[in-house]
Amino acid sequence: MSLSSLNAISPIDGRYRNKIDALGAYFSEEALIKYRVLVEIEYFIALCEIPLPQLEKVNHSIFEDLRAIYKDFSSENAEAIKKIESITNHDVKAVEYFIKEKFDALGLSEYKEFIHFGLTSQDINNTAIPLSIKEAMNDVYVPEYFNVLNRLKELVKDWAKVSMLARTHGQPASPTRLGKEIEVFVVRLEEQFNLLNDVPSAAKFGGATGNFNAHHVAYPNIDWKAFGNTFVQEKLGLQHSFPTTQIEHYDHMAALFDTLKRINTILIDLDRDVWTYVSMDYFKQKIKKGEVGSSAMPHKVNPIDFENSEGNLGIANAIFEHLSAKLPISRLQRDLTDSTVLRNVGVPFGHTIIGFKSTLKGLNKLLLNESKFAEDLENNWAVVAEAIQTILRREGYPNPYEALKGLTRTNEKINQTSISNFIDTLEVSDEIKTELKQITPGNYTGI
Repeated sequence: MSLSSLNAISPIDGRYRNKIDALGAYFSEEALIKYRVLVEIEYFIALCEIPLPQLEKVNHSIFEDLRAIYKDFSSENAEAIKKIESITNHDVKAVEYFIKEKFDALGLSEYKEFIHFGLTSQDINNTAIPLSIKEAMNDVYVPEYFNVLNRLKELVKDWAKVSMLARTHGQPASPTRLGKEIEVFVVRLEEQFNLLNDVPSAAKFGGATGNFNAHHVAYPNIDWKAFGNTFVQEKLGLQHSFPTTQIEHYDHMAALFDTLKRINTILIDLDRDVWTYVSMDYFKQKIKKGEVGSSAMPHKVNPIDFENSEGNLGIANAIFEHLSAKLPISRLQRDLTDSTVLRNVGVPFGHTIIGFKSTLKGLNKLLLNESKFAEDLENNWAVVAEAIQTILRREGYPNPYEALKGLTRTNEKINQTSISNFIDTLEVSDEIKTELKQITPGNYTGI
């Protein structure tokens, strides 16, 4: 059976593939192979630039031809490497053999034993994967994040003056403004994004057990630690982890995943709040011609985008949590659990991007129902009791909380008239009474 969107097991490779297709260039099997080729090629070039004595005669003009091996990497190249792997039963060794064939074609046969010189597979994997994550973050994740953030910022401005009844424990509470409620999420997202920027993209590069053993025994006069720093940081733009065991310790990658998880959690919180506002009729939703809200109830327009986002972000978080908890743990020098787990690193990114797009789609469909905001405020004059009792405290009035409690907890309807009548019974100056009567649910919204 050939793979299609209809028979793919994972929905991110099936139903949702068109939403996350850009991630394929970073997290697919082909992408991983390409990044491995990139690291191997750049490593060989770096050895030439030292230069190792046996590589002094390599003409540097050939470097761009070498780089073309990964820059022009094709699906056919990936298939060729997989064919080699079917024989070697080793994915990184298959890459080495593929590049050796390319060296033969370029007339570099005498230098091909310096491909993968002194390295172990994890020197390739633990540079290729962090590099792919870093580039996916910059090229795909960050733009999608800012699409959501910038839309929220627009809504903060658009709704800055919209007074609304707040609710604590689901009960009417001191009024607020809709724009401010959205701004809370903006600030939370920005603070976590700042933390995200502080997490280094770290890579391990140091030979079989992290000590450059093979490098040092072959060329003891070369400062291989300095070489590793230069290669990883300047050539690949990553942070060189040192010392390490055979593998990267993944602490920084775990920190990245934990921060991504917190950003997703904030958006889940937003999704649920907006979903609730829709259920309260604070928002209507734009209707697209031909769409069906319910298979049974024609009147329904469900907040499906926020539900879809919540579900996908939840799946992403479950996987991010496993990655951040599992990857930093390995038996002694290493075991292979990190290898199979890391092959799933693109999955939570896929569900995250779907979540981002769904939240944004939902936000763009919202239509403000201002009359409902005004109606709820008008029906809840009791919320100004806090303001009245606070001013009475300021004036030294005896037991103001108790006085307002008696008024607001009766079974009688609290409205503007009953509040005004209550104020008239207070033994305060006319000036204070006037001040109190100017307070309404619509203007008691703080700063």
